[in-house]
Amino acid sequence: MSSLGWVRGVNGTLGRIAPSTVAAKMRLVFTTPRTLPPREWELPLLGRAERVTLRFGLSALRWGSGPTVLLMHGWEGRPTQFASLIDALVAAGYSVVALDGPGHGRSPGHEAHVVLFARALLEASAELPPLRAVIGHSMGGASALLATQMGLRCETLVSIAAPSRIIGVLRGFARMVGLPPLARSSFIRQFEEKVGMAASALDVSRYELNMPGLIVHAEDDTMVPFSESELIHEAWFDSRLLRLKEGGHQRVLADPKLIDGVLALLAGSEHARRQSA
Repeated sequence: MSSLGWVRGVNGTLGRIAPSTVAAKMRLVFTTPRTLPPREWELPLLGRAERVTLRFGLSALRWGSGPTVLLMHGWEGRPTQFASLIDALVAAGYSVVALDGPGHGRSPGHEAHVVLFARALLEASAELPPLRAVIGHSMGGASALLATQMGLRCETLVSIAAPSRIIGVLRGFARMVGLPPLARSSFIRQFEEKVGMAASALDVSRYELNMPGLIVHAEDDTMVPFSESELIHEAWFDSRLLRLKEGGHQRVLADPKLIDGVLALLAGSEHARRQSA
């Protein structure tokens, strides 16, 4: 039996006897990321980075000089996963700051979730020059969208392979680990208590998104369905949806069409600012 099969079997049995206890254990699993080392292709970019420590110990990597673009990776991700995009942004004259999310890399903490990531973006933006763009991948994209509702200011925003509703992510995890109904409900309730927000509020359809944006998603993404980006696009009036045939959940970050789309969005923002000056 696979390890996941064993977990599902245990949760299916104990989750009916002690739903709250099993839910608490799975909530901890859900919010505790693993530390995964960078791939070989990430190392050259890592070697060229400047390591900076922001307030409250938040760690980040910085490249280049010019208008600031802030990046946030996804769950169990790393700043250097954006290598191709970072190189293109620096070549185009931007300063790139990429965060280690809470509980990731050299940033403090052992747990992570979308609200902590959003707060980290707010903390970072308070110490950086005005942001030309915020770019987030997967949970980083969801946290960037949420951060705008918590006060984050940026000229443009890019969401890559992000979920539109956190409740869907919670339900998907609960199904994957085999939580029976009572344990599943307890798991969601305990997550809400942990993050201090109702899961129903973590839904892009409830957000007010006023900045121009780009949404990028590959059709063959097996982790976050492409339909999630369609929902984000429906809720975000001033957004463009870039639909890629291939790229999965991770390879999409190096797609030339994504890079061209981001640079075009930034160029359009620059032109609009000059026109209004």
